[in-house]
Amino acid sequence: MKRKLVSVLVCATMLASVLVGCGAKEEAAAPAATEEAAPAAEAVAEEAVAEAEAAVGERPEGGYKFGYTCMDGSNPFFVILEETMRAEIEANGDTLVSFDPANDVTLQISGVEDLIAQDIDAMFMNPAEAEGILPALDMLKEAGIPIVGFDTEVADMSYLVSYAGSDNYNAGFVCGEDLVKKCPEGGPIIVLDSPTMNSVVDRTNGFLDAIEGKGFEIVAQQDAKGNLEVSMGIAEDLLQAHGDVVAIFGGNDPTALGALAAANAAGLTDCMIYGVDGSPDIKAELASGESLIEGTGAQSPINIAKDSVRIMYDYLAGKEVEDRYPVETFLITADNVAEFGTDGWQ
Repeated sequence: MKRKLVSVLVCATMLASVLVGCGAKEEAAAPAATEEAAPAAEAVAEEAVAEAEAAVGERPEGGYKFGYTCMDGSNPFFVILEETMRAEIEANGDTLVSFDPANDVTLQISGVEDLIAQDIDAMFMNPAEAEGILPALDMLKEAGIPIVGFDTEVADMSYLVSYAGSDNYNAGFVCGEDLVKKCPEGGPIIVLDSPTMNSVVDRTNGFLDAIEGKGFEIVAQQDAKGNLEVSMGIAEDLLQAHGDVVAIFGGNDPTALGALAAANAAGLTDCMIYGVDGSPDIKAELASGESLIEGTGAQSPINIAKDSVRIMYDYLAGKEVEDRYPVETFLITADNVAEFGTDGWQ
């Protein structure tokens, strides 16, 4: 599509040059007609350029075809995000083709290659690995396909036309602040992160910065890959050796729920577990008043999806877009969960 639009602009520019050249020749042959011929030629040229510029934002026949991939399509956060994005796009008469690599960056790269072969017009990208996804970004760039990133940054943001995502550092920081307030004496804690996911790295850094110098000891920090089952298995093993932990921080809500299952199985009764997302499942735990889940750094996948789609349409229409569009994050606990409800995302 991009190559076609460039050709239109080139043709318009050539037409403008020819018309201006014709005006110059007429001036040499008939000086008396110069004042009428030159403005007429310029007007036609300007009209041709204007038509070419309008074509840049012109929808392709049959509508746009967008590609979509996220790190883990089974994560409830990405389920609602993809559903929201699809609804927005289909309401405009366009198509969204999704691919779930199940946290495997190698599969994600091959999936992107397949989407390019399907002649997509643009790409929505959430990487399984910030560094590992770069070969796929190279392929998209070579194909002239614009990319809007969402939720998790890639290692080189220059590949993206824009990015929409949560303030992930703050999402972790507010969890750490809450822990410090509720456990002023400090104590041993477990951190379940995911070093290959920039969003989780930012959340973990925010959490650790908030508790720094407050008497907490990290007795274990392991990669739970943002997955409930993986988290549960790791937490089960860790709690056998560290059953006295006062808190567990999970890089997302599935991780926190996996830690919760392990803590319940181990019989813990006074461990505070934090996650990040603000998912319905976590909010239901908070609302129950009987859960070890203490809080979640909430974000809004619905707003991230809507912002991403709006940004992409603006870009395709030739409008100027910002490099990034941050989406607010905040803490949800048992004290305020009723404000947000438990049957959906905020």
